[in-house]
Amino acid sequence: MIQTTVVGSYPVPTWLQVFSNRESLRDAIFAVIKTQELAGIDVVADGELYRWDVNHAETNGMIDYFVRPLDGVLTELSGTQLARWRNKPGNEFRNHPPGVVVGPLDAGQLNLAADYALYRDVTDRPKKFTVTSPYMLAKMLADEHFHDLETLVMALADVLKIQIQAIDADVVQIDEANVTGNAEDSEIAANGINRVLEGVQKERAVHLCFGNYGGQTIQKGTYQRLITFLNALQTDHVVLELARRPKTDLQMLIDIEPQIGLGIGVIDIKDNEVETAEVVANRIESAANHLGVERIRYVHPDCGFWMLPRSVSDAKMRALVAGRDLFVGR
Repeated sequence: MIQTTVVGSYPVPTWLQVFSNRESLRDAIFAVIKTQELAGIDVVADGELYRWDVNHAETNGMIDYFVRPLDGVLTELSGTQLARWRNKPGNEFRNHPPGVVVGPLDAGQLNLAADYALYRDVTDRPKKFTVTSPYMLAKMLADEHFHDLETLVMALADVLKIQIQAIDADVVQIDEANVTGNAEDSEIAANGINRVLEGVQKERAVHLCFGNYGGQTIQKGTYQRLITFLNALQTDHVVLELARRPKTDLQMLIDIEPQIGLGIGVIDIKDNEVETAEVVANRIESAANHLGVERIRYVHPDCGFWMLPRSVSDAKMRALVAGRDLFVGR
């Protein structure tokens, strides 16, 4: 049966924004998990709320949370360092990098096992834990030490691999939203992701999208240029943005290796309009017609919900499950 899941993030509840302490965080995670259970989601996530910080709310902590605690990374840049970083193509949507690499990397105060423990025993449902790709992290950092993208990617990958070895989530998902616009770096990105995946205990997943910064698409490109990248991944399934993509993208995915299961995005997270069950079922049916229903392992939103109002996110999750059920019943 095709399972429903979420990509990861959830809108930060108001009380956590006001009272950013451990008690409020725990309460928020309880609310996120229960909301997913009530919606009928099969594989749930913690909403990535452990990353919440008012100082980097605009990026949901997707970059900052992972790199700022590391030994070998400083968060303050000189004017010269900042200028060099701003001259790098692809950094236009941020005013400031999350940090500058000044020495060998080590985990420092990063403790993902403790973050996972916040919700590990909150639900009996299969659980997902998400980690940002080392390639995406490397692309956002200023580098005054390695001076080589591939070396930096692999150094970050080694840190993340060790971190997730202690996490027994049913699915560990690596999130990558930068290589979609930089297909020339596909081999570097795949090598880094595969290094992290070596540390996964159970099911391995890789999420690929074209960005969601303030509800906007960041990366330009198509899946056609990424087939080699996708086939190089040592993953059990991929989690793909498709609801917001051109219909021709489905045809391009036919060439993905058959051993890689497909997760199909059928909920548009860049739009407040809530899909009907019929719309969701039709999107699943279109994917099944192009790719074969046996290839589809999961259906899910295109990306995380963090930019949407909670009421909209909750309704979209209910629509996801209702649409899956409608498709299965046909």
